[in-house]
Amino acid sequence: MRYIDQIDLKDKRVFIRCDFNVPMDKQGNITDDSRIRAHLPTIDYAIKVGSKIIVASHLGRPKGKKVEEFSLKPTAQALSGLLGREVIFVEDCIGDEVEKKVSDMKVGDIVLLENLRFYPGEEKNDAEFAAKLARLCDVYIDDAFAVSHRKAASNTAITDFVKVCAAGFLLKNEIEYFNKAMKDPERPFVAIIGGAKVSDKIGVLENLIEKVDILIVGGGMAFTFIRAMGFGTGSSLCETEMLDTAKNIMTKAAAKKVKLCLPLDCVVAEKAATDTEIKVCKISEIPNNWIGLDIGPQTISSFADALKDVKTVIWNGPMGMFELEPFSRGTFSIAASVAASGALSIIGGGDTGLAVERAGVSEKISYISTGGGAFLELLEGKTMPAIEALEKNGGNT
Repeated sequence: MRYIDQIDLKDKRVFIRCDFNVPMDKQGNITDDSRIRAHLPTIDYAIKVGSKIIVASHLGRPKGKKVEEFSLKPTAQALSGLLGREVIFVEDCIGDEVEKKVSDMKVGDIVLLENLRFYPGEEKNDAEFAAKLARLCDVYIDDAFAVSHRKAASNTAITDFVKVCAAGFLLKNEIEYFNKAMKDPERPFVAIIGGAKVSDKIGVLENLIEKVDILIVGGGMAFTFIRAMGFGTGSSLCETEMLDTAKNIMTKAAAKKVKLCLPLDCVVAEKAATDTEIKVCKISEIPNNWIGLDIGPQTISSFADALKDVKTVIWNGPMGMFELEPFSRGTFSIAASVAASGALSIIGGGDTGLAVERAGVSEKISYISTGGGAFLELLEGKTMPAIEALEKNGGNT
C-alpha cells in the first residue's frame, strides 16, 4: 500500500475519501468538528503540492435517498473555515454537471461533493456507481479509517477504476499506531474494555486474551462477568445468554496467565438519572432493583494499580455512564491513570474518545482513533475491506 506523500499529485485531480460523519443539531450546526479536523493534514498536503481536490464523504443513514438533513452543505462551510480558503459545494456527487464542475477546476481548487449515501450504490459497493465517481479523478486517496470496515463504492470498488490509489495521513496513522500496539507491543501490554454489552465485544475479548498481559473489564458488560461469578446484579445490565461466554473468557485468561481485572465494587442507583439516590457497594452486595452505573473507589484504585509500569495500553469503552456526572468518576479516573502511565496509549474512538476529552487528558494520550466500529473490528483481528482494496490496487501505475 502506498501513501499520499509517495505519489505525484501535481496538477492532478485528487479524489479524497474522508469521513465527515459529524454530529449536528436540529438547526444543521455541527456540534463537534473533530472528524473534519482529523483530515486537514491530508487535504493541506494536496493543496501544498498543487493538485485539484475533490473531497467526498457520507453523513448519517439517508438509505439511498436525498434527505435534506443529511446534506454536507454545512460541512463545506466548516471545512472552508478550517482551511482558510473557499470550498465549493457541489449539490450532487455523480453525473454530467458534477463532471463539468470538476473539469473546470484550477490547481488549488477544492470541491466537496454531496453525500455519497444519497445513492444506494454507495453502500452496495456498486461497480457502476464507483466507476462514475472514478471518472472525476486521476488519483484516489482513502483517508476514511472510520468506514474502512465497510465495503462501499467509494472506498472499495472505486480502487478498481482509478489507476493511482493511496492512503492519506489519517489512515496511515491509524494503521501504524494500531500495528505498534497489536503486532509488536512493548510489555506489559494492557487492554481496557468497557461499554455496555459482552455480545458486542466477544471477538475483541477472545482475540485480546491471546495478546495482552493484563485485561481490564468495566462498564455495563462487567455485570455479565459478575453474574457469571455467582453474584446478583440487581437491575444492572446483564446478558444472561452470555454467561457461559464470560466464564470461558475467565477460564482462558487463567490458562494464558493473563491478569483479568474485574470490578470489586460499584456505584449503584435506583435509576439512571442525576436526581436519584446513589450509593457504593461491593459487587457481592448489589441491592435488588438497583442499577450499577459506574465502578466504585476500590475498583478505581485496583485498576490504577494494574496500569502502573505498563508500556502499551489499548482502551475501548467507558467504565460507566460517564455522560451523567454522578457516574463519571470511574471513567475519568481511568483516563487520568492511562495518561499518567507514560505508556503508548491508543484510545478507540466514539464514547471513549469523548470521555478522554472531557477528562481533560487527551493531550497526554498517544493516539485517539477516529474509528468506533472500525477500531473494534481491528481489535477482533478482522480484515478491513477498504485497506485490502488499497493493498490490492495501491501498486497501480
